[in-house]
Amino acid sequence: MIFRFAWRYFSAKKSTNAINVIAWVSVVAITVGTASLLIILSAFNGFESLVRSLYSSFYPDIRISPAKGSSLFLTPEQLKKIRQTGGVGAASLVMEGKALLQNGEFQTVVTIKGVDENYIHVSGVPENMVRGRFETGNSELPKIVMGIGIENAVGVLADRTLSPLTLYLPKKGVEDVSDPLSALAVGTVTAAGTFAIQQEFDNGYVLTNLDFLKQQMGWGGEEYSAVEIRLTGEQPAEGVQAALRTLLGSSFQVQNRLEQNRSLYITIRTEKWVIYGIFSLILLVAAFTMVGALTMLVLEKKKDIYILRALGADASLIQRIFVSEGLLLAGIGALLGMFLAIGLYYLQITYKLVPLEGQSFLIDYYPVKLVAGDFVLVGLTVGLIGLLASWVPAGRASRL
Repeated sequence: MIFRFAWRYFSAKKSTNAINVIAWVSVVAITVGTASLLIILSAFNGFESLVRSLYSSFYPDIRISPAKGSSLFLTPEQLKKIRQTGGVGAASLVMEGKALLQNGEFQTVVTIKGVDENYIHVSGVPENMVRGRFETGNSELPKIVMGIGIENAVGVLADRTLSPLTLYLPKKGVEDVSDPLSALAVGTVTAAGTFAIQQEFDNGYVLTNLDFLKQQMGWGGEEYSAVEIRLTGEQPAEGVQAALRTLLGSSFQVQNRLEQNRSLYITIRTEKWVIYGIFSLILLVAAFTMVGALTMLVLEKKKDIYILRALGADASLIQRIFVSEGLLLAGIGALLGMFLAIGLYYLQITYKLVPLEGQSFLIDYYPVKLVAGDFVLVGLTVGLIGLLASWVPAGRASRL
């Protein structure tokens, strides 16, 4: 019955046409605010999904690294137990360090990463090759796979360059500071291929043979930087992570993909919530038109309120009628805004209406992704704003 009153007050012709105009202006304001908030959130969702997909091509599902220091020691028995853990599909031993890569007069500092033969089963790098092939050679004839930014920095084309490149690597345990060159190992490598994933990796990483890198840098046979693991998906990632932590103990750090990039994901989420807060304030400002419409409606319906009083309606019932009127205005605006957001979403993914400026992106348009949880959140937000906006006019009506 209450919403029947509210709908009647909304749809019926008013004695003053301005009330109808202001009511529809408030609906339009809520519609635009709702659609804008959903579109902005969908853009953040799209960028987050894009970033996750890019980082998942380089970072493993789970990474085992030392809790302290830069290297860990794993026996063959421990490696066997890791690979036999339920949910583990493949495990690759890796080693990382800094190096200087030189090609004649061109040189650049890189992060050198030695990988074993299992790396192709763990990483998505082989699937993102743009030139050449993913080959790291062996300890006698090492090859490198470099990011496209590194390729440009040293002036080579991986699939056409035959001349070797020079790697300057720091040796482990050298204490003679009188001769700085004695602390460096010099090795020659040939370029095998180039990958393109994301600027952070493309401009920083070079992959090579694990045994070659360990020999050059003087690392022990059972010494590594990390173990990178791909999961089968048959068991929850949290369960596999917990099992590995129990197996290895506190001297090892077992991180999932989110924990490996925690600062990045926290930044994305924080930005999303800040934008949500800003647009919620805009919706709140837009709701002031609703306050005006409801206040004028209360004045318009004074006679109806007196009649309801005479029929036995109490203050609470009258207040709920006008609160329902505010929720009705907010609800209509929210529904129209959601449909508008869905329409704009499909136009964007179909016709790429809003392009990304510049040539350094993997895609040429703003990625968008609608999430059901955002619709629930925005709907509750609009409902709360409608409740707050209608509370004062409804309270005034109940006191007549």
